[in-house]
Amino acid sequence: MARSLRDKVVVVTGGARGIGAAMARALVREGAKVVIGDLDLAMAEATADRLGATALHVDVTDAAGFTKFLDEAESRQGPIDVLINNAGIMPLGRFEDEDDVSTMHQLEINLHGVIHGTREAIKRMRPRATGHIVNVASAAGKGGFPGAATYCATKHGVVGLTEAVRMELRGSGIEFTLVMPAIVATELTAGVKPAAFVKTATPEQVAQATVNALKNPRFEVYVPKSVGTINRVAHLLPRAAGEWIVRQLKGDRVLADADPADRAAYESRAAASAPAADEAHGMRK
Repeated sequence: MARSLRDKVVVVTGGARGIGAAMARALVREGAKVVIGDLDLAMAEATADRLGATALHVDVTDAAGFTKFLDEAESRQGPIDVLINNAGIMPLGRFEDEDDVSTMHQLEINLHGVIHGTREAIKRMRPRATGHIVNVASAAGKGGFPGAATYCATKHGVVGLTEAVRMELRGSGIEFTLVMPAIVATELTAGVKPAAFVKTATPEQVAQATVNALKNPRFEVYVPKSVGTINRVAHLLPRAAGEWIVRQLKGDRVLADADPADRAAYESRAAASAPAADEAHGMRK
């Protein structure tokens, strides 16, 4: 039987907008007690008020602050049953043109934030021998896409981390889910044209797939499901053949050909999304 999420305490980072907000909405519908964490507290509060959730500020690049955020979430709602590490950014451009600040931001938010969140969740869940950690990676965590080299590196890191920790904690009572969407219609993919070989997903579809994986535990979740099939087939082929197919389908141009003008607003917001990391590294744009 499917598990009930009613009264489960679920924390979602990056939950003010996009996929995170859709996840929060779907979880509230299931009766969960949802805590939204986001750098943009005003947006998080607006989303939480609309959904009937709780909003708290968090900068996932501030390790101590992230820990305090989880402490506050538990103080408000009780022990965390599910942590969804969703916060992430995707700056696009040629790798050789990427500056050190952008590289650092992606590593700190997309990878180090997930590492810290996962470790903190384990510390809280292991004594109770129960809990579920959801790490939102990407289809880019299973392949390389021109125009998003560092982003791909961080998402590969999330995949490797989650696979390793899941095996390390086998039998602990803690479960893991790795969510790997392809192109999703959010601000993060502004200016990215639809792929010829994979249908663009909605945030709601990613959210529902995640909820399904919580109710009927599943480790790998691809959105759409066809991405998983493509990935498995591609890995059966010799590399040259697999890359030839990707080029024929223009999969190598999906992110590389994104329209900079359409992405300007998002890129600007993403560049300001790691204040604690900027301060710690002494880096400013």
